Amino acid sequence: MDSVLETKGMFPVFRRSGSETRATHYCAGCGHGIVHKLLSEAYTELGLQDRTVIVNPIGCAVFGYYYWDVGGVSAGHGQAPSMATAISRLRDKAIVISYQGDGDLAAIGLGHTLQAAARGEHMAVFFVNNSIYGMTGGQMAPTTLIGQKTTTSPLGRNPATDGMPLHLCELVNALRLPVYVERVSVADTPRIMQARKAIRHALEIQRDRKGYTFVEILSPCPTSVGLKPLDAARFVIEQMEKEYPLGCLRDRSAEAPARPAPKPWVRLADFFGDDGREEPAPEAGEVKERHFKFTGFGGQGILSLGLVVADAARALGLQTTWLPSYGPEQRGGDAQCTVVTSTHLIGAPAVEHPELLVVMNQAACGKHLHTVRPGGLALVDATVRVDPAEVPEGVRVVQIPAIDIATAAGVPKAANVAMLGGLIALDALGIPQQLLVEALERSFAKKPALIPANKTVLQNAIDHCRHHGLTGELP
Repeated sequence: MDSVLETKGMFPVFRRSGSETRATHYCAGCGHGIVHKLLSEAYTELGLQDRTVIVNPIGCAVFGYYYWDVGGVSAGHGQAPSMATAISRLRDKAIVISYQGDGDLAAIGLGHTLQAAARGEHMAVFFVNNSIYGMTGGQMAPTTLIGQKTTTSPLGRNPATDGMPLHLCELVNALRLPVYVERVSVADTPRIMQARKAIRHALEIQRDRKGYTFVEILSPCPTSVGLKPLDAARFVIEQMEKEYPLGCLRDRSAEAPARPAPKPWVRLADFFGDDGREEPAPEAGEVKERHFKFTGFGGQGILSLGLVVADAARALGLQTTWLPSYGPEQRGGDAQCTVVTSTHLIGAPAVEHPELLVVMNQAACGKHLHTVRPGGLALVDATVRVDPAEVPEGVRVVQIPAIDIATAAGVPKAANVAMLGGLIALDALGIPQQLLVEALERSFAKKPALIPANKTVLQNAIDHCRHHGLTGELP
């Protein structure tokens, strides 16, 4: 029991792999356990435990959430800084930590690392550098020393073919916005005490909302380096520290002002341009959220159609997201976008199973029709062949000649507007027609001469649907 009480800020027992244990999964002599203890002591002693969120890496510390008694999130390989950015911006009182190894941070995640540092995101990055890929078998890492042998550099790292080791502290220090940058080590007791001070100081800066901090921690990896624990510690001191000198490269915490909490989201009016109307706040009550997906080829106005719907929903006072996705081709490639509307804040813009799907070509039909949720609607251009066997049970499919309607009106590029007319006739969006028309007009604000022709296409499509009995609310 005494040993449990001495470990501050960590779970009393670790329920890893379905069993309770007091042992971590780290190899004997590994520095991760030391860093874990220093970090947990720091956020506990500073009174930050209930506010702390640690983003775990892909690497040896991937199971950190079994040990730290704080909020824990797992990120994709190298993406911990991006995950930490999202958490920091949405939870301004959180103490957000990105904990990463050299393969995760300096290799696949280098872009995420430097971009977060360049923005000066409010987070503490703890970078454990053991000069090798530890979890995956000891391959050469960006921080592997010149001449160091690994499974992928059996003759030793050769700068002529492998380049020079990356100095991450120096790279981060070259950027303007980081507040604190220091390199420490956990190879012996005096070094561990200095690492303790650096980790604590980085968290103090987070507590005071002063910005981005980066602490690199040189750590032994006996197993992958192929040394006994004491020899691995000497390797850090005698070889790694020659390449990576210890010390504080930057500390602007004394003069750095506290950063204001960021706005958690951006209004669509900020994107489209304010039309002078106030956005009514949604009334309290049951959350009503709807999911739409628009699909086709690039050049068919897929993304523009989604933007019009999103803008009209915003004018109705709904929380709204618009998320585009498209290939590298300027024309003819896959294009799609999703729109989510809600009476309350939206958790995520992605839509896997839309209740409304708009399809403007054959490829999109085969790719997306099966994803429509039961009770949903698929509005499909008449040029697309729909196999009844591919229509999910309970899904209504309506086809209209949107391309033909636009071509007949002399505006072949306005097929997306004809599809909008179909949505209006079917009352599939739950948005008043007037708001959709106004949003369509705003979408042509830079080309007002195109508005009359597009409104003609819109009305022709509405008339076509009503003439053929294609009306009614979304099931």
